[in-house]
Amino acid sequence: MKSLLSMTDLSLEDIYGILDLAAEIKEKRNQGKITDHLRNKSLGMIFEKSSTRTRVSFEVGMNELGGHALYLNSNDIQLGRGETVEDTAKVLSRYLNGIMARVYSHDTLVKLADNATVPVINALSDKEHPCQVLADLLTIKEYKNRISDMKFVWVGDGNNVCNSLMLACAIVGMEIVVACPKGYEPAEEFVAKTRELGGVLTITDNPLEAAKDADILYTDVWVSMGDEEEEQKRLKDFEGYQINEELIAVSKPDVIVMHCLPAHRGLEITAGAIDGPHSVVFDQAENRLHAQKAVLLKLMVLDE
Repeated sequence: MKSLLSMTDLSLEDIYGILDLAAEIKEKRNQGKITDHLRNKSLGMIFEKSSTRTRVSFEVGMNELGGHALYLNSNDIQLGRGETVEDTAKVLSRYLNGIMARVYSHDTLVKLADNATVPVINALSDKEHPCQVLADLLTIKEYKNRISDMKFVWVGDGNNVCNSLMLACAIVGMEIVVACPKGYEPAEEFVAKTRELGGVLTITDNPLEAAKDADILYTDVWVSMGDEEEEQKRLKDFEGYQINEELIAVSKPDVIVMHCLPAHRGLEITAGAIDGPHSVVFDQAENRLHAQKAVLLKLMVLDE
């Protein structure tokens, strides 16, 4: 694994290795132990989209591992003034030990990885969000003591996070049901890839039926960055696609509720669901830090 652009860059062994390493790093952090394995290493963080969790978790992660993170807003570097992605990758590779990018187009990540001589990490694109999903799997493992043989239910838009989750479920052996309005299904290329990987995938427009006997309920915002012009239409189309007490009631008694944040209480999730006893949302957010530290170590030290 030279870079992490997609969940398909990871084998089952890779995923378990990252989760084990993340758990070890988390425990050492809680004990106050120093894990500065990235001392004298630098990570460039390219942001075309704004962020809270991604920026803070990667920046803190690099700092706690003894390294240094550079925030590179695309408007502040030559990439925003017409320098090609290919040239940017070649130049940054001369300075940095790794590149993390949060971009509008997945093609930008592919160009970066194809032209960089250092690892490139997908911190969100229009197609996938593997860093989020690794944090999700770490959280599931903490609460369920496994990441296979369960029913994972996604409620909402078949977006980039959903794409990565479908692939992840296929790789680790977890059934996934995607409940979304007609016209908002996951992209066919990800549906096909999920099934090619042996995934057990169901797509439905009935969230209540989908939630029956769920081990995990997961949702995301109805209006993502870039969808603002469709806001009113989306708010109407997604009515009823909400994680709420009714869906929790038909799930398994020990169901966990997940959300990749930011959340809009009263829209895609009720306050009772996100703040209630089934919610693991804020543990999930914290785990972005630990999972990404494990990815950084794997790419920048362990795989050298």
